[in-house]
Amino acid sequence: MTRPHADVTRRRALGQHFLRDAGIARAIVDLLAPTPADLVVEIGPGQGALTGELSRRAGRVLALEVDRALIERLRVAWPAVEVLDADARAWGWTSLARPAGGRALVVGNLPYSVGTAILVALSRAPRAIDLMALMLQREVAERVAAAPGSKIYGSLSVYVQLRWRVEMAIRVPPGAFRPPPKVESAVLRLTPLPGPAVELADEARFEAVVRAAFAQRRKTLANALAAGLDLPVATAREAAASAGVDPGRRAETLNIREFAELARRL
Repeated sequence: MTRPHADVTRRRALGQHFLRDAGIARAIVDLLAPTPADLVVEIGPGQGALTGELSRRAGRVLALEVDRALIERLRVAWPAVEVLDADARAWGWTSLARPAGGRALVVGNLPYSVGTAILVALSRAPRAIDLMALMLQREVAERVAAAPGSKIYGSLSVYVQLRWRVEMAIRVPPGAFRPPPKVESAVLRLTPLPGPAVELADEARFEAVVRAAFAQRRKTLANALAAGLDLPVATAREAAASAGVDPGRRAETLNIREFAELARRL
């Protein structure tokens, strides 16, 4: 008699809240508009709210799940769906092969606890994925979509918008889930850009500069970079000035191109 309670506790620890609203499930799938020519990869199918709709509309569906009990249930319920015991954070997204004449699509209700890590992994595969519809905690989704100058614009905004066009598509209330979370969710529609927003000579350096700039948001850009990159403040100021960026600005005011030029100078 204690097992259901134990299951709920474990799912909450994993950040698992299962979508139960069929109307919202259809709306999410509609964002992708899958056809029989398309491959869809579903992340975290859970109890299958999206899986059934996807299996009816897409040519091939791969479902990535880490909960073995759920894996078995999904395989029984939808035998045509390929349910894999796989962690989306480490899956080979860049090597995903789109079907001939079709698209490679990604959809998922991302667990709150690892949603950001999954999104970062996906953001690195714009050449392999044609379109994504991802549900995240609403405040995280808003950060991803935020524009420069916003208080919630940050490193995640920069990393994703470097390669993707981001749209806030659907807001989802807590009551759409079982168990209901304490926060709202939102679905992002992400379309790959034709190319990166700016070409990077050294992506690792770019990410390090962005991370350092936002690590201490209240500091000026020069001071934040000096602290985050272990540089003399004078060096950070000179690099910013040579990049055409006022070293007294705050990180949230810089656009992606300015970050790229700053990384090049550093």
